[in-house]
Amino acid sequence: MEQQTVPGLEALMDAAWPAPDREDSGGWVLRAAAGVTQRANSIWPRSEPNGTPHHRLALLRDARAWYRSRRLPVIFQVFDHAGSAALNAVLDEEGFTRQSETLILVRGTGGDPPAPDAGVELSAQPPAEWLRLWWSVDGRGDEDSLATARGILEGCPSLYALARDDDGVPAAVGRLALPLIGEGNRGGLYCMATRPDARRRGYANRVLDSLLAAGASRGLDSYWLLVTAANTGARELYARAGFQEAGRYFYRQERPKRHLTGC
Repeated sequence: MEQQTVPGLEALMDAAWPAPDREDSGGWVLRAAAGVTQRANSIWPRSEPNGTPHHRLALLRDARAWYRSRRLPVIFQVFDHAGSAALNAVLDEEGFTRQSETLILVRGTGGDPPAPDAGVELSAQPPAEWLRLWWSVDGRGDEDSLATARGILEGCPSLYALARDDDGVPAAVGRLALPLIGEGNRGGLYCMATRPDARRRGYANRVLDSLLAAGASRGLDSYWLLVTAANTGARELYARAGFQEAGRYFYRQERPKRHLTGC
């Protein structure tokens, strides 16, 4: 299914998950973060470069050298719309894989916002407990990788929500990114993670509702979030909360050498 991503959303997504190492190259944004998450270690084709397929191949050669110097594979984040056709043709010819199909879901602020949940803790920085729970569910790597991930999170103004179980142990977390770019006032929901033994007990709903309530109190007019196409449980949760699909993207990778995670 081909859809056009909501205008401006690709730039917001880039700002919400900023790679610490980046370079513009002929309309492509090369991003690297020591291999921590696919998104922060992928090429965002911000605009379609002018010229022939040979020109795209020249850009690809430069990108290969850039990533090789960082000991990282070449990965593209390719959005599923007509503007990606020429790039996909080149990547098909070069033998790039397709993986990690991800849905972009959006919702407005129609209807009454959820009521704030006094039992969910909100903070402007990711507390250590928040980081540990999120990393235990979604993270890969050592303490250095966790430090890099924290730097990515803190590269964009955000709110962090944490719900505890009856014993006071962190059960679920989430993040509302508040990038200060573009038109409108939109927030992105990221890092929704629940401790495996605490799932299906309403913690994720409480975190989501708390972040939506916090966004409403700050005058947000719409939200987006990202979820892998294979994650049916999360997709059901977000559908109940009023999120609808606005687009998709997938990663195209050359010669995978390590397992990178994150939508």
